[in-house]
Amino acid sequence: MEAKSSNEHFKLENLFNVKGKVALITGGGSGIGLMATQALAKNGAKVYITGRTKDKLDRVANLYSQNIPGQIIPIPADITKKDSIAQLVDEISKREKYLSILINNAGISSSTQSTEHQDAGELRNALFDDPSANMDEWESVYRTNVVQCFFTTTAFLPLLQRGSEVEKGWSSTVINISSISGIVKVAQHHFAYNASKAATIHLTKMLAHEIASSNLRIRVNNIAPGVFPSEMTAGESDEKQKSKIAKEKYEEKVPARRPGKDEDMASTVLFAVANQYLNAQTVVVDGGYILAAGTV
Repeated sequence: MEAKSSNEHFKLENLFNVKGKVALITGGGSGIGLMATQALAKNGAKVYITGRTKDKLDRVANLYSQNIPGQIIPIPADITKKDSIAQLVDEISKREKYLSILINNAGISSSTQSTEHQDAGELRNALFDDPSANMDEWESVYRTNVVQCFFTTTAFLPLLQRGSEVEKGWSSTVINISSISGIVKVAQHHFAYNASKAATIHLTKMLAHEIASSNLRIRVNNIAPGVFPSEMTAGESDEKQKSKIAKEKYEEKVPARRPGKDEDMASTVLFAVANQYLNAQTVVVDGGYILAAGTV
């Protein structure tokens, strides 16, 4: 007998179901990391958040754990240090049998440099001689924005693979948060940051390829946000760990005529996490910014 037709699997709660999933978000105490934390926890996931500032993590857990079906659990760690990543893996392994979602969100910006020079000597002064142009900063930016994505992902591979094996019909997922700054052709006055985000995008593809080649069922994707309110873009956050940036500042730069909202990022995270057919991809959510800026 032919099975009856059904549309049940097209319900939103089935398409984007993260209930009971176990997630870890680096830099989950503010900005895009907090947006991702709220999106997953509000929809039933158990979310571990990590960062270097314990007070910030505790504040997020206290503020946003009310009236949600999921959980927000803070664990301080410094993911720019390999031994700290190993300790983080050990701590989560003591609490969980597997990991369903890893979001590598932690990141820093770099010093700005003037590029509006028509004279070669002046351009050299701005890009080479200026004290802010130093190799230590480049190394720090790469360590935080690129290197930690590699080591955090590889350290959690056994837990992530276990998640794919335990949860029927689910492949565990890694999401790296890069930026459209790694896609546009302009330096935007911060070469180190933009170069690091481009490296993160390529690292995502390499990790996805090598993991798939090893016959592991772990998807690796990348979200490249445009302008969203965060401590990086606004310079600060309020008592609720939220940041604000003026809409007017981006009316000419962004076709959407505004910065991104929490909901814009939340829906992107849920899509990238839940879509089982998405792998090695960069999901751009930027209000059309790169339409005007142009890509490499």
